[in-house]
Amino acid sequence: MSFSVLGAGAFGTALAISLCGNGPVTLWARRPGDMETTRVNTARLPDCPFPPNLQVTDNLTEAVGADVILLAVPLQKLREVLRAHADVLRGKRLVACCKGMEIGSGLGPVSIIAAEVPDATAAILTGPSFAADIARGLPTALTLGCADEDAAKALQQALTTDNLRLYRTTDTIGAELGGALKNVIAIACGAAMGAGLGESARAALLTRGFAELKRLARHLDARPETLSGLSGFGDLVLTCTSPQSRNYRLGQSIGEGGTFDRAVTVEGAATAKAVHRLALKAGLDLPITAVVAGLIENRQDVSSAMASLLARSLKEE
Repeated sequence: MSFSVLGAGAFGTALAISLCGNGPVTLWARRPGDMETTRVNTARLPDCPFPPNLQVTDNLTEAVGADVILLAVPLQKLREVLRAHADVLRGKRLVACCKGMEIGSGLGPVSIIAAEVPDATAAILTGPSFAADIARGLPTALTLGCADEDAAKALQQALTTDNLRLYRTTDTIGAELGGALKNVIAIACGAAMGAGLGESARAALLTRGFAELKRLARHLDARPETLSGLSGFGDLVLTCTSPQSRNYRLGQSIGEGGTFDRAVTVEGAATAKAVHRLALKAGLDLPITAVVAGLIENRQDVSSAMASLLARSLKEE
């Protein structure tokens, strides 16, 4: 079986390296630079050399000839990529490897694939994972979400590697939500730690953030057990407790009053805005998401954000 990964960021590159144990892999990049000759992604994973059966190309037509295509482009760019190349992606097995909710529509990656390439098999690969761990062959467990049970089983078999263990679900909405909202809560946790508010504050934000995730999931008819799994709780814990997370680091820089490299893709920033808009429209109470949106849009600082959370009326847990 052959694989293509569209998007040569850290996560896309890591997945391409890991999948080489299952068959030939093509890594598509808009600007591949010298990766094909140096056999390493110097900018993203400089210590992880490419296996011999990993090919790098900027030719999309060549890349989409594979049996399975993984979409590792930023969520906010996913629709643009799909729309531009819908003709060559029709009928393909497309696995989204990005997390978040689109600002304009409030949709997650599986829903965007279904809208732009309706005759493709749409799936999502998500869960607690750092690119460097995957690329180095460290054990990682992920969730594969696909509404088609038979397609899910086939993809689970195809994408499981020596270091990647996949669990499947047909609840694609739940899988999308876990991967999206955990980034928002990670920004809040990073801000708390950056501002010196302490581990107890972070634990409270993580726990109440999980409550927000479940509240949003119920509204969108996701299954509760999905959110208790790898794509929900598992990813939330990892992202909210490690400085390897770009979302956590963004929050940390906000809490410290510092600056953050705008060239770094931080999906939680856009997702906070999208989810906050959805919550306002639906009348959902998502206070942590609201304050993160306020921090991102410079409508609040960390002190006023925390004060607004602490001043909320008392209630039963």
